[in-house]
Amino acid sequence: MLLEKMLQSQGFGSRKHCQQLIKNGAISIQGELIDNPKHKLNLQDLTFSVYGHEYRYREKVYIALNKPQDYECSHQATHHFSVFDLFDDILLNRGIQCVGRLDQDTTGLLLLTDDGQFLQALTHPKKHVAKVYQMTTADPVTDEQIQQLEQGVELRNEKGTFAATDIVRLDENRLQMTIHQGVYHQVKRMLAAVGNKVEQLHRAQIGALALNELPIGEWTYLDAGQVAQAKFRTE
Repeated sequence: MLLEKMLQSQGFGSRKHCQQLIKNGAISIQGELIDNPKHKLNLQDLTFSVYGHEYRYREKVYIALNKPQDYECSHQATHHFSVFDLFDDILLNRGIQCVGRLDQDTTGLLLLTDDGQFLQALTHPKKHVAKVYQMTTADPVTDEQIQQLEQGVELRNEKGTFAATDIVRLDENRLQMTIHQGVYHQVKRMLAAVGNKVEQLHRAQIGALALNELPIGEWTYLDAGQVAQAKFRTE
């Protein structure tokens, strides 16, 4: 791939802008300044620097964000911040999108990518990618409510029943459970269907990919193994 095209693919701006960066002496590869926009590159394990800042070539980007409260999963946030405010222009230029959505008041694991196939693999209703949620409820969670959630509840304007698995009572008003669909406000609606209310909601895991120790408001790139974990499906 030509140097100018590589830079454009990585989010450094238009082709003309990338050409200008190269001619300005901004680009180095393995310590060597490259000032020819038509310089041919081997993309395998390619690292490069732009004005001294080092980058790694990524054909596609896969990102895990620990989403804070009061952030919307929209470029045009109306009443709160946008999660896209947490990323620099280079990533935004790549057209990253949220893989599904979390409500503004929901925290936890949010994936973003510029890979349309990956996005489809995780959001299509038939894929059954498991998602683990932790929640605080308005009232103590009863054994009867847990049994109802395990057996499945009906949700208004949705077909079929919706059940949770691997339900763990963390304490009197805190619950962890796994869902396998992804309809609108599913967890909140399921708790409402059994006579309770979600006060706080946090997503801890998607597929086999867990949030772990990523600080709130921070993000990290996912490697190939982690991408495969996120796509883990259950039937």
